[in-house]
Amino acid sequence: MKLGIFAKTFPGTDPKTVLRATREAGFSAAQYNMACSGLAAMPDAISEDEARAVREAGLAAGVEIVALSGTYNMIHPDRAVREAGHRRLETLAARAAAMGTRLVTLCTGTRDPHDQWREHPGNHEPDAWRDLLEAMAVAVAIAERHDVDLGIEPELANVVDGAAKARRLVDEIASPRLKIVLDPANLFETAPLEEQRRLVSEAVDLLGDRIAMGHAKDRTAAGGFTTAGQGVLDYPHYLGRLKEIGFTGSLVTHGLSADEAPGVSAFLRGALGEAGLEVAP
Repeated sequence: MKLGIFAKTFPGTDPKTVLRATREAGFSAAQYNMACSGLAAMPDAISEDEARAVREAGLAAGVEIVALSGTYNMIHPDRAVREAGHRRLETLAARAAAMGTRLVTLCTGTRDPHDQWREHPGNHEPDAWRDLLEAMAVAVAIAERHDVDLGIEPELANVVDGAAKARRLVDEIASPRLKIVLDPANLFETAPLEEQRRLVSEAVDLLGDRIAMGHAKDRTAAGGFTTAGQGVLDYPHYLGRLKEIGFTGSLVTHGLSADEAPGVSAFLRGALGEAGLEVAP
């Protein structure tokens, strides 16, 4: 298993600088964001040279690009905004292989018109699900054209707000291109330990056949997000469940500062070792 981090954790707009810092902090994999190349996160254009520079920087640093961040609001209330997101997803997907990866991560979205990570009561209405299915059909067609997979993540604030809805989406879309990014800290805000473990186990049981990548951050006792290892998340349980299903993908941390990265790398390497999961050098 490779241990990774969001490349955007590190400052810089040159992939060589960012990915060198990634490796120096103790990570051999990165989820890349085009902001690390001095572009918009979802740019309107990516040149061949810009894509090749990411791959070459990763090879030089010894960092595998395991995914590209391709998040946009897939159920934004304005159809024009959704369609712009689809066009930019196609731009990203078309260059993914040249950057060294075939996984693009998505955001299933929210009816909030201003923040794709903010909950909205409209997320639970039938028309939100209808729009998600429509948007995901477009995204899957893009993925087919460019031979990439799409990673969706259950997020409490999004229309896919838990494991059950993620399973429903996987089953209704019925495409092998649709994968799961599992972040247990997104399955609860506050929960007693046994309930937390139940939610994580339920997610692994429902989605294990589609989990392409694990995420690693944490929750405070009050329900806020914090750095992996600094909160209440039961990492031995989480990683143990991944081991039980034979997971061999990458574990990618985020929600931390560059200064915290070496310490988180050490924490996660230790936790993975304790779980009996082999970590790539």
